[in-house]
Amino acid sequence: MAKNKDPRDLSVNELRRLLIEKRRSGRHERIERYRETGRIVRLVSDEEETSWDDIRTTFPEGEGPQDPVDESRKRGKRVVDGFLLTIEILAVLGLIFVLFNGLDILQELNREVALALEQPTLTPTPLIVAVVLPSGHTPPDSPGGSKPNMAEIPEHLQPVVQSFGEIPIPTQGPQHAIRLQIPKINQDVPIVEGDGFEQLKKGVGHHINSANPGEPGNVVLSAHNDIHGEIFRHLDQLETGDLIIIFSERQSYTYVVEDVLFVEPTQVEFLASTGEPTATLISCYPYMIDNKRIVVIANLIDS
Repeated sequence: MAKNKDPRDLSVNELRRLLIEKRRSGRHERIERYRETGRIVRLVSDEEETSWDDIRTTFPEGEGPQDPVDESRKRGKRVVDGFLLTIEILAVLGLIFVLFNGLDILQELNREVALALEQPTLTPTPLIVAVVLPSGHTPPDSPGGSKPNMAEIPEHLQPVVQSFGEIPIPTQGPQHAIRLQIPKINQDVPIVEGDGFEQLKKGVGHHINSANPGEPGNVVLSAHNDIHGEIFRHLDQLETGDLIIIFSERQSYTYVVEDVLFVEPTQVEFLASTGEPTATLISCYPYMIDNKRIVVIANLIDS
């Protein structure tokens, strides 16, 4: 390179080389002074290349050769940063899942606590559980005469039926049925509370815990067909559309016959309550045989 060349005519690379040579020359001069004074001992060749720090400071940022060690460190740091970022994202997602799951669990616990605190509506338990339909008895011409027919009751349930006689009969109130009229078969008879053998000697028996006339539910009335007045002897003559009138102390209630059925004594489902005001009349059948029941079902039409 010509010594008289104007620096402004030099290229960037030439200027860099000049700068490196200048720094190297200055460095060598300092090392020589330190060596002469015994302050250092040179362990490397004087021809040692310029350090990476010198080269990095020589070139502008982002230009020139890169330190391989630094590149390796940067790559490792990027890998670690990516790994840590992945862990942070997974941690946030896990936290969101835990929060939502916790809300669901909290709502479920609240529902369970609310159900536990809620007091259920108590349904009264009937005092009497029927085993067979009422009015059952042996025919009057049977040996020993007419009496409650225990043969139609399953043996293991007979003690239960016998205990019914110990249950007190409620006193009639103003809302209870007191009289029954069936125009088709010319019957106008009293009604008493209870339908045991003794009560049916006095008239038509009102099944305990069945509905009162006019009320939603089933008014169950029973009477004999071949003893104690033969009140229900002719129930089999009733047809759909015939009227049945039940009286309380306050008013009368008119029911119209919907169906006449012949069933087994154990078909106690006809004693069940109904959603609509219904009357059910029950008696033994056939006449003087009494091994089945006749059931007349009627619906309220007027009160």
